[in-house]
Amino acid sequence: MDNQLEKQIDKILPEDISRTLESAYHVVFQGDYDHVDDLLKHGGILIRKAAQRFTSTQMILGIAAIAAVAVVVVSRAAASDDEGEATDASEPKLSKAE
Repeated sequence: MDNQLEKQIDKILPEDISRTLESAYHVVFQGDYDHVDDLLKHGGILIRKAAQRFTSTQMILGIAAIAAVAVVVVSRAAASDDEGEATDASEPKLSKAE
């Protein structure tokens, strides 16, 4: 009976983890949003396989950790967008034509 159960459970392969991390790297750090579909596909496969192995408590804690990391990454990306070029807030100078 245990042997049949082991065959039904998909094993988490190193390739699954590397594909997910590679897709996340392209999306988060390189800004290549064409890889979002790949990230969702590979991440979904990884979560499906992990759900078969982990208890519900482990899954909840794992997803919470992923969500916390996502919040930090998004906040850093938003902060870096705000750090644009400095602008002169003083009164505008008159041009020579005026």
